[in-house]
Amino acid sequence: MKRLAPLLLLAVGCSVVKMHRVMPGYGATERTRTKRLLCLARAGPEGTEKVSELFALVARRYVNQKRNFLVKAHGTASAPLELRAHCQEGVEGVLWLEPELERKEGGVQARLEARLLRCEGGAEIWAADAAGSFPAEDPGLKEVTAQYVAELGAEVGPYVPSALYLLRPALDTLPDPLLSEEEVEEKIELGD
Repeated sequence: MKRLAPLLLLAVGCSVVKMHRVMPGYGATERTRTKRLLCLARAGPEGTEKVSELFALVARRYVNQKRNFLVKAHGTASAPLELRAHCQEGVEGVLWLEPELERKEGGVQARLEARLLRCEGGAEIWAADAAGSFPAEDPGLKEVTAQYVAELGAEVGPYVPSALYLLRPALDTLPDPLLSEEEVEEKIELGD
């Protein structure tokens, strides 16, 4: 066990997730309340709108596949987020992403603040911060990068590894809501 301790510390110290929290009492109250989401990423500077959309789209797909939320749509929005403007009928919460990205020496220095906000009252249900340096090209992500480039344009290519390597571990810290049988069927119909 003594030999494993340094390895465990090294593994924990290398995590891209720097912080995550869930509102107190989530399991008792919120777990059955906020399930249907809109995923929004902060609109980047001019010329990087597609990169912001990339983050929202990756998050939408990942949450629909790996968590029990029902993400209805994705998009970009200006900061600060005007929650009321996006909380339309059928949307109970907004997954708000604020990526900060800087190209450096064949890679991307990236930081992400993510928040899940309840439409009713604006309470923060969950939050996570993540950061790291990632390559602009990753041989293991060639196919998925090509897919996002085909969907959104060549400008997103260098940012696909950053989006995936930041969002996946951060979104894995999201709590899971409790879905009814009807909601499980609704989730299947989303097909993301």
